Parts: sequence; C-alpha cells; structure tokens
Amino acid sequence: MNEKPRLSRLTSIITILQSKRIVTARYLAEKYDVSIRTIYRDIRTLEQSGIPIVTEEGKGYSLMEGYQLPPVLFTENEANALITAEQLISQNKDISFSENYSSAITKIKSVLKYSQKGKADLLANRIYFNTNQNAEKSSNNLMMIQSAITNFQILQIEYLSSDKKLTKRIVEPFAVYSIHGNFLLIAFCRLRNNFRAFRIDYIQSLLATNETFSPHNMTIQEYFENYIKK
Repeated sequence: MNEKPRLSRLTSIITILQSKRIVTARYLAEKYDVSIRTIYRDIRTLEQSGIPIVTEEGKGYSLMEGYQLPPVLFTENEANALITAEQLISQNKDISFSENYSSAITKIKSVLKYSQKGKADLLANRIYFNTNQNAEKSSNNLMMIQSAITNFQILQIEYLSSDKKLTKRIVEPFAVYSIHGNFLLIAFCRLRNNFRAFRIDYIQSLLATNETFSPHNMTIQEYFENYIKK
C-alpha cells in the first residue's frame, strides 16, 4: 500500500539530484515529510538500483559527475506551465535572459512526449502577456551578473543614475530581484562602503574581473530586513 508513494518519492529524489549539485538528507526529509532514517533507506535503494550517488561526509548527496540519466518526462500541466513561463519571459527587457531561456526551453521541448508537442505549440500561440508591449530590450547584462553572483566575482560597472550622473563602481554582486518589470542588482559597493541596489538597465558597461570576494554571510531575506525596512 505504501509502495506507490515511495516510488513517487524515489523518482522525485532522482530529479532533485539531477537539478542540484548537492542535497542534504535533512532537506529531503523535510521536503517529503519523512524521517531522515527513511531518506537513508531511499538513498540505499537508489544506489542498489544502479544510480551512482556520491556521499560527501558532512555535506550531503550528489550524482557522480558525468553521469547522465534518461530525459525527465513532464506531465501535461508541467509542460503547459513551462510554455506559459516562456511567453512571460519573452517579454522581459534583458536580452541575455530571454535568449538563454528560449534556448533552454527548446531543449526542454525536445524531451516532451510526441502527443504533448502539438499541444505545446498550440498553447504558445494562445497566450499573450501585455507587460512589455513594444518588446523593448533595455539591458544585456543579467546572465553575466548571475554568473558573477555564483562565482563570487568582483564586477566593475559604469552606472548612470536616474538623475543622469555617471559613476564608476567596483561591486561585490549579492542578489538580483525584479520590481515593476525591471531587474535590480543588489551588491556591496566599495565606493559607498555599503549595499546598494542598481537598476540593471542603467548599467552602461560591465566587466567581470578575475578577482573574487568572500561570500556575504547573509540571506536575501536578511538583506531586506536589514536594509529595506530601515
């Protein structure tokens, strides 16, 4: 009686292992509302079935580097959600973001079942978002900024403020958030010696340096609590 839920959980764990570099037993236990001991049993079951799971002591689990699992199959609702997201993201103002998502969604479509592909094309032609009516593209830096965030790279930027003042900044990128259709970079500005928010479409030039910085010991929620609410 419990085999179907467990089979569903095992399949889901494989999907998570494919999507994350490392996953902890505690994370999986909380996600599926089971005990950590149950997750240990699930991992052993997957290992015995031939999935090469690497256990990193004190860190968690990951898939052996280079191991490829068969393509993930999407339900019709999941496929529809992806197509809807594609139409919304195509309205985004950043060229690098919309182009990379379009490329990614093309690869995702390639693993849809044959019966889903026609429906996906139909749905794509029946969804319209009026958030960026002129399909205006006003920035091309989001992908480089995201890479700098994950690699802790120092960025050199030339920034044109809303009152048309151009300044050169050296920043430690922390996070990105979107408001009113515009992306903002949250970064520690070495010129101001504090965190600042920069509209990405106001960045006139951007250079990712080879210099790295120590990760900021703070979550995005803590940033908002400490800097926005004050």
